[in-house]
Amino acid sequence: MTRAAARPSSLIGPRALNRALLGRQMLIHRSTISAAKALEHLVGMQAQAPTSPYVGLWSRLEDFHHAELSRLVANRRAVRMSLMRCTIHLVTARDCLALRPAMQPVLERGLFVGSPFGRQIEGVEIDALLSAGRAALDEKPRTTADMRKLLAKRWPRYDSNSLAYAVRYLLPMVQIPPRGLWGGRGVPTYVTAETWLGDQLNSDVSPDAMVMRYLKAYGPSTIADIQSWSGLTNVRLVTERLRPRLHTFRDDKGRELLDVPGGLFIDPDAEVPPRFLPDYDNVLLAHDDRSRILAKEHRQLVGRPTLLVDGYAIGFWKLAREKGAVVLVIETLKPLSKADRKAVETEGIQLLSFIAAESTIRDIRFVK
Repeated sequence: MTRAAARPSSLIGPRALNRALLGRQMLIHRSTISAAKALEHLVGMQAQAPTSPYVGLWSRLEDFHHAELSRLVANRRAVRMSLMRCTIHLVTARDCLALRPAMQPVLERGLFVGSPFGRQIEGVEIDALLSAGRAALDEKPRTTADMRKLLAKRWPRYDSNSLAYAVRYLLPMVQIPPRGLWGGRGVPTYVTAETWLGDQLNSDVSPDAMVMRYLKAYGPSTIADIQSWSGLTNVRLVTERLRPRLHTFRDDKGRELLDVPGGLFIDPDAEVPPRFLPDYDNVLLAHDDRSRILAKEHRQLVGRPTLLVDGYAIGFWKLAREKGAVVLVIETLKPLSKADRKAVETEGIQLLSFIAAESTIRDIRFVK
């Protein structure tokens, strides 16, 4: 069992924040909940690489098997789509319908402010573009290349890639299998979320419930943390509406931290095991100030498969195939004690069993 601690006083130190985050992320003791419930608890999982959520769930759940998540994707109970920060996330079907409307302003800003695509389609009637895109996707699933060809016929004077990406940003679209299946291959192919799920997006676009869920899984957090995780602006308006329902703390820098009532806290002195996380794991991207889990001098770990030791990101890992063997290559940014190295090796053996089950020859190598 996770060693829970009483709710702290008004001041929360860095180590208490670290342990609270790890506990809420199921990275101290693996949870027995289902993959679907874990996806919803985490408010989706970052999924630029289709296999990333599999490793992320393996690090968080007891007895997790690839087939459990593949079934969710194959049976349309989980989908891959652009959400928070305009990046690809894996979410349950229920969360797709609930979260996507709240993310519309983020995706619109991503297109027209954060990318060159919006500038390259100035003059295009957006409603007509989205109507054409929706009609094409409702007819059958399409790749980005398919959409470029179709849209270029109607708007030949405009950059076809920007036209296709505008549709991807602004329409609620999902990537369909085999993308997202364990071992699945193929170019990302899209269809509208409503067609794929046979249901309508929720009409309530308020992000309030999403922010409360974020705090439960990633808090206590500052307003800047919430904004960095979601990509939303004007988060303060949301938190002021929610304030009567929230607890407040201060960190060691004097910043206000917001939290849900009954948010999980762990004894700051609790020992935690090593954990292997996939590239772009949620836990490394969920805060504006990542120091609760990632030291400034280790920023280069963001976006790479990451190793946690004593709850902090201190190295990265990769798989290499050499002479018929699958090798887990681990590089740490600071020396490991003998005890930590042994614990990392033990966890690494289990990771290899999960990620390279087909290989009969497996090895672990530490490099500097």
